[in-house]
Amino acid sequence: MSYRLLKGKKGIIFGALNNQSIAWKVAERCHEEGAEFILSNAPIAMRLGELDELAEKTGSEIIGADATSMEDLEKLFDAAIAKFGKLDFILHSIGMSVNVRKGKRYTDLNYEWLEKGWDVSAVSFHKVMKTAWEKDCMNEWGSILGLTYIAAQRTFPDYNDMSDNKAYLESIARTFGYYWGERKVRVNTISQSPTQTTAGSGVKGFGGFLAFAEDMSPLGNASALECADYCVTLFSDLTKKVTMQNLFHDGGFSNTGVSMKVAKKYDIIIE
Repeated sequence: MSYRLLKGKKGIIFGALNNQSIAWKVAERCHEEGAEFILSNAPIAMRLGELDELAEKTGSEIIGADATSMEDLEKLFDAAIAKFGKLDFILHSIGMSVNVRKGKRYTDLNYEWLEKGWDVSAVSFHKVMKTAWEKDCMNEWGSILGLTYIAAQRTFPDYNDMSDNKAYLESIARTFGYYWGERKVRVNTISQSPTQTTAGSGVKGFGGFLAFAEDMSPLGNASALECADYCVTLFSDLTKKVTMQNLFHDGGFSNTGVSMKVAKKYDIIIE
């Protein structure tokens, strides 16, 4: 159902790869709610993905950009300003760990790979916001969002150095969010349930953890589509005073010590 919450709003959505991607679902929902936007991803991701299909479905332009490259971001934002004028929202849905892909354990990280993943997953969020800041291209009461995960606060061993990347991403949102507040722009992160995306599936033991999180969460895991719905509310005018927050969207997982389902599996007696 559409409420036209984003009618007339313009933005950039980073990170849609295929129809499993949260960013893909966000783009679909933003379109349904009346927004216009540019779709962007790194050139290599665009070759691997199916972005043309999403662009056709949503009537959007695709502009490739490596979010770690200030030169690419300059060109992207210049094109967005030429097309839309000022922007109302930006979604940063970008994350990658070479160490995870290559099976390196956290106690034996390759530091060159670490720096690459850190740049892609976290520093790129700062670079995106810095580019938008310098071009002063956000409308008042605009909204900038990054996607994160609770491993930034709690230890999930196989999430590896992505935990550190997400922790830094959240810190950037708080710190840069303070300065964006001076321009009446919101900056937040959404800490989403484990979600069956191409990136999430690359984490060792992901299927088992997905089932565990489902059992631990009173409301169950939040889907990619439900995350997209939440993003829409945070891009809308209904959340003007929400900023510098890490917002858990995980069915209650983040505040649950142990659920009855899990307790019964391990014969834990809860009086």
